[in-house]
Amino acid sequence: MRDVAIVGVGSTQFGRAQWSLLKMMCEASNDAIVDAGIGERKIDAVYVANMGASRNNRMAGLSSGLVDRMNLYPHTVSETIENGPASGASAIKHGVHSVASGYCDLVLVCGGERMQEVNNFEATEFVSYLSHRYAEYPYGVTLPSLAGMFTRLYMERYGVEARHLAMVAIKNHLNGAKNKKAHLRIPITMEGILTGPDALNNNPWIAEPLRFFDCCPVSDGSSAVLLAPAEMVKEFKKTPVLIAGMGQATDSQAVQDRPDPTELTAVRMAAERAFAMAKLTPKDIDVAELHDAFTILEIVESEECGFFKKGEGHKALERGETQIGGKLPINPSGGLKSRGHPVGNTGVSQIVELVLQLRGEAGDYQVPKQPKHGFAVNFGGFGNNVVATVLKRGV
Repeated sequence: MRDVAIVGVGSTQFGRAQWSLLKMMCEASNDAIVDAGIGERKIDAVYVANMGASRNNRMAGLSSGLVDRMNLYPHTVSETIENGPASGASAIKHGVHSVASGYCDLVLVCGGERMQEVNNFEATEFVSYLSHRYAEYPYGVTLPSLAGMFTRLYMERYGVEARHLAMVAIKNHLNGAKNKKAHLRIPITMEGILTGPDALNNNPWIAEPLRFFDCCPVSDGSSAVLLAPAEMVKEFKKTPVLIAGMGQATDSQAVQDRPDPTELTAVRMAAERAFAMAKLTPKDIDVAELHDAFTILEIVESEECGFFKKGEGHKALERGETQIGGKLPINPSGGLKSRGHPVGNTGVSQIVELVLQLRGEAGDYQVPKQPKHGFAVNFGGFGNNVVATVLKRGV
């Protein structure tokens, strides 16, 4: 098996797209190709990550459409990968397998989602299809409702408070304000969203104890990475980033079937597998992009991945350890909370952001100490399908 490197990355602006889904994906893909400087080399395969195009955009077969739009046929093979909000990292995993096995030499992985083609209620409804069809969905379960119940249990067991949730949002909005491609570039304050006289108007309840600013926005956006064998990286123009380890795990689809609903078992197992493959530990990680679709998830994932002890993630947050200048910067891009969450694309965008950090190209939100190792968690459903990735600068 060959080692696999990321040799090019690209991304669109997140937020409300001005273009069609395919045009967004072409922009991100072309940026990755230009970033790598592939010259006349042909792309052998294209993997597209998407969750909702059939429902929201009345489009199917996106990978074929992208290959056609970019004039890559007939040489290039293609597939569309759907794995809920974990589609992005799953598509990268397929690309890694293709290159590692020797089946392909140059693989483009592109994630894309145009969610604002429907209204917020429709977007929430289509994401709720991730819940169990018979045990949850008929009873009005949505992802925010599951997150709200999970948050309440976690607060009661581990002493997490509303201010800790607000601290995650404040940190990630401050980071996102420095990211020119983020959806929400709006700094927020504790007074404005929690303690001030207008806090409830500014930050209404969504699924108690979660408020508006505890939830990620509904976003459009596309990101892309170009994969190649590590042995070929000298043929490309940018500092290569090695995919050192990947891990994936699943849990029961219905949250009620889990022995302990405050345990994100799939996150823990996926992280353990990724670290084992990379022959690294959580202490080796310099920067992380965690799946903070809800503020509580950044705290809990930081524990399940082994960065902090169980029940102590919020204490590390209080100490400033997860700030851009802290011991372990988490979501310096703004995370899903501020950068945005085009669901099927998110796993790809997390990797793009880590590559920029490891190459020292993140600009205003670059972590101060040049990182060598990065880590991402792409969280599907409510923790029932999770992909973790470890990246290493250089090969």
